[in-house]
Amino acid sequence: MVEPAKSSPLSELRIALPSLPMRLQEVGRFVAANDYDATTRSMRDLAAEAGADPAAFTRLAKAIGYSGWDELRAALTEARRPSQTSPFSVRAKSRRHGPNADVALITDKLAAEAAGLPRISAHAIADAARALHGAKRIWITGYRSCRSVAELLNYELRLFRPEQVQIVGTSGPDDLDLGAFRPGEAVIVIGFMPYTNASVRVAQAAYRAGATLIAIADSVTAPMAEGADHVLLFEAASSPGFFPSLTGALAIAQSLAAVTFSLGGAAAKKRLQDTEARLAAASTYVSEKG
Repeated sequence: MVEPAKSSPLSELRIALPSLPMRLQEVGRFVAANDYDATTRSMRDLAAEAGADPAAFTRLAKAIGYSGWDELRAALTEARRPSQTSPFSVRAKSRRHGPNADVALITDKLAAEAAGLPRISAHAIADAARALHGAKRIWITGYRSCRSVAELLNYELRLFRPEQVQIVGTSGPDDLDLGAFRPGEAVIVIGFMPYTNASVRVAQAAYRAGATLIAIADSVTAPMAEGADHVLLFEAASSPGFFPSLTGALAIAQSLAAVTFSLGGAAAKKRLQDTEARLAAASTYVSEKG
Protein backbone atom coordinates (compact mmCIF):
# COMPACT_ATOMS: atom_id res chain seq x y z
CA MET A 1 0.00 0.00 0.00
CA VAL A 2 1.42 3.39 -0.98
CA GLU A 3 1.70 5.77 1.93
CA PRO A 4 -0.01 9.11 1.25
CA ALA A 5 2.28 12.10 0.84
CA LYS A 6 2.58 14.30 3.91
CA SER A 7 0.91 17.65 3.44
CA SER A 8 3.03 20.77 3.70
CA PRO A 9 2.65 23.15 6.67
CA LEU A 10 1.38 25.86 4.30
CA SER A 11 -1.30 23.47 3.00
CA GLU A 12 -2.28 22.61 6.56
CA LEU A 13 -2.48 26.31 7.38
CA ARG A 14 -4.63 27.20 4.37
CA ILE A 15 -7.01 24.30 4.98
CA ALA A 16 -7.44 25.32 8.62
CA LEU A 17 -7.94 29.05 7.96
CA PRO A 18 -11.77 29.06 7.57
CA SER A 19 -12.23 27.37 10.94
CA LEU A 20 -9.96 29.72 12.87
CA PRO A 21 -11.03 32.82 14.84
CA MET A 22 -10.92 35.99 12.75
CA ARG A 23 -7.71 37.35 14.36
CA LEU A 24 -5.88 34.07 13.83
CA GLN A 25 -7.12 34.01 10.25
CA GLU A 26 -5.41 37.38 9.68
CA VAL A 27 -2.15 36.11 11.22
CA GLY A 28 -2.43 32.87 9.25
CA ARG A 29 -2.85 34.72 5.96
CA PHE A 30 0.16 36.86 6.80
CA VAL A 31 2.29 33.75 7.42
CA ALA A 32 1.04 32.09 4.23
CA ALA A 33 1.90 35.18 2.20
CA ASN A 34 5.29 35.64 3.88
CA ASP A 35 6.52 32.08 4.45
CA TYR A 36 10.14 33.00 3.70
CA ASP A 37 10.10 35.79 6.31
CA ALA A 38 8.50 33.35 8.75
CA THR A 39 11.58 31.13 8.53
CA THR A 40 14.17 33.89 8.86
CA ARG A 41 12.76 36.62 11.11
CA SER A 42 11.97 36.60 14.82
CA MET A 43 8.40 36.19 16.01
CA ARG A 44 8.52 39.72 17.46
CA ASP A 45 9.57 41.20 14.09
CA LEU A 46 6.85 39.26 12.30
CA ALA A 47 4.25 40.44 14.80
CA ALA A 48 5.29 44.07 14.33
CA GLU A 49 5.05 43.68 10.55
CA ALA A 50 1.64 42.01 10.79
CA GLY A 51 0.33 44.41 13.42
CA ALA A 52 -0.37 41.51 15.77
CA ASP A 53 0.49 40.30 19.25
CA PRO A 54 3.53 37.93 19.16
CA ALA A 55 1.51 35.43 21.20
CA ALA A 56 -0.91 35.18 18.26
CA PHE A 57 1.75 33.31 16.27
CA THR A 58 2.03 30.73 19.04
CA ARG A 59 -1.76 30.39 19.21
CA LEU A 60 -1.89 29.98 15.42
CA ALA A 61 0.70 27.19 15.49
CA LYS A 62 -1.16 25.34 18.24
CA ALA A 63 -4.47 25.79 16.44
CA ILE A 64 -3.19 23.82 13.44
CA GLY A 65 -1.57 21.04 15.46
CA TYR A 66 1.95 22.22 16.32
CA SER A 67 3.36 22.50 19.83
CA GLY A 68 4.28 26.13 19.29
CA TRP A 69 5.69 28.69 16.87
CA ASP A 70 9.20 27.18 16.88
CA GLU A 71 7.87 23.83 15.67
CA LEU A 72 5.77 25.46 12.93
CA ARG A 73 8.71 27.63 11.84
CA ALA A 74 10.93 24.52 11.69
CA ALA A 75 8.31 22.78 9.53
CA LEU A 76 8.15 25.78 7.20
CA THR A 77 11.95 25.76 6.91
CA GLU A 78 11.97 22.02 6.19
CA ALA A 79 9.32 22.47 3.50
CA ARG A 80 11.58 24.95 1.70
CA ARG A 81 14.32 22.37 1.30
CA PRO A 82 15.12 21.46 -2.30
CA SER A 83 14.68 18.03 -3.85
CA GLN A 84 17.57 15.58 -3.69
CA THR A 85 17.97 15.51 -7.46
CA SER A 86 18.37 19.27 -7.96
CA PRO A 87 19.43 20.66 -4.57
CA PHE A 88 20.98 23.88 -5.86
CA SER A 89 19.34 24.81 -9.16
CA VAL A 90 15.86 24.51 -7.66
CA ARG A 91 16.81 27.21 -5.14
CA ALA A 92 17.80 29.63 -7.90
CA LYS A 93 15.27 32.38 -8.49
CA SER A 94 14.86 34.66 -11.48
CA ARG A 95 16.99 37.77 -11.25
CA ARG A 96 15.20 40.54 -9.44
CA HIS A 97 14.37 43.71 -11.33
CA GLY A 98 15.04 47.29 -10.37
CA PRO A 99 18.12 49.47 -9.88
CA ASN A 100 18.91 48.04 -6.43
CA ALA A 101 17.86 44.44 -7.03
CA ASP A 102 21.32 42.98 -6.46
CA VAL A 103 21.83 45.00 -3.29
CA ALA A 104 18.41 43.85 -2.03
CA LEU A 105 19.40 40.21 -2.53
CA ILE A 106 22.60 40.74 -0.56
CA THR A 107 20.70 42.56 2.18
CA ASP A 108 18.17 39.72 2.44
CA LYS A 109 20.95 37.14 2.54
CA LEU A 110 22.88 38.95 5.27
CA ALA A 111 19.67 39.39 7.27
CA ALA A 112 18.90 35.67 6.99
CA GLU A 113 22.42 34.74 8.09
CA ALA A 114 22.21 37.09 11.08
CA ALA A 115 18.76 35.78 12.06
CA GLY A 116 19.94 32.18 12.05
CA LEU A 117 22.94 32.60 14.36
CA PRO A 118 21.00 33.41 17.58
CA ARG A 119 19.00 30.20 17.12
CA ILE A 120 22.14 28.05 17.47
CA SER A 121 22.20 26.41 20.90
CA ALA A 122 25.12 27.64 22.99
CA HIS A 123 24.40 24.98 25.62
CA ALA A 124 24.59 22.20 23.04
CA ILE A 125 27.95 23.49 21.77
CA ALA A 126 29.31 23.72 25.32
CA ASP A 127 28.27 20.11 26.03
CA ALA A 128 29.96 18.93 22.82
CA ALA A 129 33.11 20.93 23.64
CA ARG A 130 33.34 19.17 26.99
CA ALA A 131 33.21 15.86 25.13
CA LEU A 132 36.05 17.04 22.86
CA HIS A 133 38.09 18.16 25.84
CA GLY A 134 37.86 14.69 27.36
CA ALA A 135 38.46 12.79 24.11
CA LYS A 136 41.74 10.93 23.63
CA ARG A 137 41.62 11.71 19.92
CA ILE A 138 39.42 13.88 17.73
CA TRP A 139 38.47 12.92 14.17
CA ILE A 140 36.79 15.47 11.88
CA THR A 141 35.05 14.97 8.57
CA GLY A 142 33.15 17.13 6.13
CA TYR A 143 32.72 16.39 2.45
CA ARG A 144 32.35 18.65 -0.56
CA SER A 145 31.50 22.19 0.61
CA CYS A 146 31.61 21.07 4.25
CA ARG A 147 35.28 20.22 3.82
CA SER A 148 36.06 23.90 4.41
CA VAL A 149 34.35 23.79 7.81
CA ALA A 150 36.20 20.60 8.73
CA GLU A 151 39.55 22.09 7.74
CA LEU A 152 38.94 25.25 9.76
CA LEU A 153 38.01 23.26 12.88
CA ASN A 154 40.98 20.94 12.34
CA TYR A 155 43.34 23.92 12.02
CA GLU A 156 42.08 25.67 15.15
CA LEU A 157 42.14 22.52 17.32
CA ARG A 158 45.61 21.50 16.10
CA LEU A 159 47.02 24.83 17.26
CA PHE A 160 46.85 23.46 20.81
CA ARG A 161 46.28 19.70 20.33
CA PRO A 162 48.44 18.87 17.30
CA GLU A 163 48.92 15.15 17.98
CA GLN A 164 45.30 14.38 18.80
CA VAL A 165 43.31 15.90 15.94
CA GLN A 166 42.96 14.60 12.39
CA ILE A 167 40.68 14.98 9.38
CA VAL A 168 39.36 11.61 8.22
CA GLY A 169 41.15 10.52 5.05
CA THR A 170 44.12 12.88 5.16
CA SER A 171 46.69 10.12 5.69
CA GLY A 172 45.19 7.59 3.27
CA PRO A 173 41.87 6.08 2.18
CA ASP A 174 38.92 6.95 4.40
CA ASP A 175 38.20 3.32 5.21
CA LEU A 176 41.54 2.95 7.03
CA ASP A 177 40.55 5.75 9.41
CA LEU A 178 37.05 4.33 9.88
CA GLY A 179 38.64 1.16 11.21
CA ALA A 180 40.77 3.18 13.62
CA PHE A 181 37.91 4.75 15.59
CA ARG A 182 37.96 3.70 19.25
CA PRO A 183 35.89 4.25 22.41
CA GLY A 184 37.07 7.36 24.23
CA GLU A 185 37.60 9.20 20.95
CA ALA A 186 35.32 11.80 19.34
CA VAL A 187 34.21 11.89 15.71
CA ILE A 188 32.78 15.14 14.28
CA VAL A 189 30.69 14.83 11.10
CA ILE A 190 29.55 17.98 9.28
CA GLY A 191 26.81 18.04 6.66
CA PHE A 192 23.63 19.53 5.26
CA MET A 193 21.06 18.44 2.70
CA PRO A 194 21.84 16.88 0.23
CA TYR A 195 23.84 14.58 2.51
CA THR A 196 26.80 12.64 1.16
CA ASN A 197 26.94 8.87 1.50
CA ALA A 198 30.51 9.24 2.77
CA SER A 199 29.44 11.34 5.78
CA VAL A 200 26.84 8.72 6.71
CA ARG A 201 29.46 5.95 6.51
CA VAL A 202 31.75 7.88 8.86
CA ALA A 203 28.93 8.47 11.35
CA GLN A 204 27.92 4.82 11.28
CA ALA A 205 31.52 3.70 11.79
CA ALA A 206 31.87 6.03 14.78
CA TYR A 207 28.65 4.69 16.29
CA ARG A 208 29.70 1.07 15.83
CA ALA A 209 33.12 1.76 17.34
CA GLY A 210 31.63 3.30 20.47
CA ALA A 211 33.26 6.69 19.81
CA THR A 212 31.47 9.90 20.78
CA LEU A 213 29.63 11.08 17.67
CA ILE A 214 29.13 14.84 17.21
CA ALA A 215 26.99 15.87 14.23
CA ILE A 216 27.02 19.45 12.94
CA ALA A 217 23.91 19.35 10.77
CA ASP A 218 20.97 21.29 9.42
CA SER A 219 18.32 18.92 10.80
CA VAL A 220 17.85 16.43 13.62
CA THR A 221 16.66 14.01 10.95
CA ALA A 222 19.93 14.22 8.98
CA PRO A 223 21.11 10.63 8.33
CA MET A 224 24.61 11.40 9.64
CA ALA A 225 23.04 12.62 12.90
CA GLU A 226 21.32 9.30 13.65
CA GLY A 227 22.60 7.90 16.94
CA ALA A 228 24.76 10.99 17.58
CA ASP A 229 25.66 11.87 21.16
CA HIS A 230 25.58 15.57 20.29
CA VAL A 231 23.65 17.24 17.44
CA LEU A 232 24.59 20.87 16.79
CA LEU A 233 22.04 22.45 14.47
CA PHE A 234 22.57 25.30 12.03
CA GLU A 235 20.26 26.81 9.43
CA ALA A 236 21.29 26.15 5.84
CA ALA A 237 18.08 26.29 3.82
CA SER A 238 16.57 29.57 4.99
CA SER A 239 19.14 31.81 3.33
CA PRO A 240 18.31 33.09 -0.19
CA GLY A 241 20.68 32.37 -3.04
CA PHE A 242 21.31 29.26 -5.11
CA PHE A 243 23.55 27.65 -2.46
CA PRO A 244 22.65 26.84 1.15
CA SER A 245 24.41 28.72 3.94
CA LEU A 246 27.44 27.47 5.87
CA THR A 247 27.60 30.52 8.13
CA GLY A 248 26.05 28.69 11.08
CA ALA A 249 28.29 25.65 10.64
CA LEU A 250 31.38 27.88 10.65
CA ALA A 251 30.15 29.67 13.78
CA ILE A 252 29.63 26.31 15.52
CA ALA A 253 33.08 25.08 14.50
CA GLN A 254 34.79 28.20 15.82
CA SER A 255 32.78 28.10 19.05
CA LEU A 256 33.73 24.45 19.58
CA ALA A 257 37.41 25.30 19.17
CA ALA A 258 37.17 28.31 21.50
CA VAL A 259 35.47 26.42 24.33
CA THR A 260 37.69 23.33 23.95
CA PHE A 261 40.74 25.58 24.25
CA SER A 262 39.29 27.31 27.31
CA LEU A 263 38.65 23.96 28.99
CA GLY A 264 42.27 22.96 28.35
CA GLY A 265 43.50 25.63 30.76
CA ALA A 266 47.21 26.26 31.23
CA ALA A 267 48.26 23.16 29.29
CA ALA A 268 46.34 24.26 26.18
CA LYS A 269 47.75 27.78 26.47
CA LYS A 270 51.31 26.40 26.71
CA ARG A 271 50.79 24.26 23.59
CA LEU A 272 49.39 27.26 21.74
CA GLN A 273 52.39 29.36 22.75
CA ASP A 274 54.72 26.60 21.55
CA THR A 275 52.92 26.55 18.20
CA GLU A 276 53.16 30.33 17.91
CA ALA A 277 56.89 30.21 18.65
CA ARG A 278 57.43 27.58 15.96
CA LEU A 279 55.43 29.61 13.42
CA ALA A 280 57.44 32.74 14.27
CA ALA A 281 60.73 30.84 13.92
CA ALA A 282 59.63 29.61 10.50
CA SER A 283 58.78 33.18 9.47
CA THR A 284 55.27 32.04 8.59
CA TYR A 285 53.71 35.48 8.81
CA VAL A 286 54.67 38.82 7.30
CA SER A 287 56.59 40.81 9.89
CA GLU A 288 55.12 44.08 11.09
CA LYS A 289 56.99 47.19 10.07
CA GLY A 290 57.56 49.82 12.69
